Amino acid sequence: MKLLQLVSASAAAFLALSMSAGVYAADAAAGKAKSAACAACHGAAGVSAIPMYPNLAGQKELYIVSSLKAYKNKERTGAQAAIMQGQAAALSDADMANLAAYYASLK
Repeated sequence: MKLLQLVSASAAAFLALSMSAGVYAADAAAGKAKSAACAACHGAAGVSAIPMYPNLAGQKELYIVSSLKAYKNKERTGAQAAIMQGQAAALSDADMANLAAYYASLK
């Protein structure tokens, strides 16, 4: 009985976490299509020609998503925060996941 309760509680916790975290099957092709605005500063293939803008190519998906969410929620500050907050404001969770999948797929 205790094992069944533990399994049920674990399943419920996983379901709640996945729903609140916005779990999406990321689509790198959709991310590439959405990346035009990013390319202005971060380069067409995620490699910036401007030293003050970081390279996105090869970054971990979790890092990109968490950074975009932090900008969207105005939790991340810095020299370019105002620009990134404006860019991230219009992104859905699916957009962020797709962009992250795209940039993570690049070398």
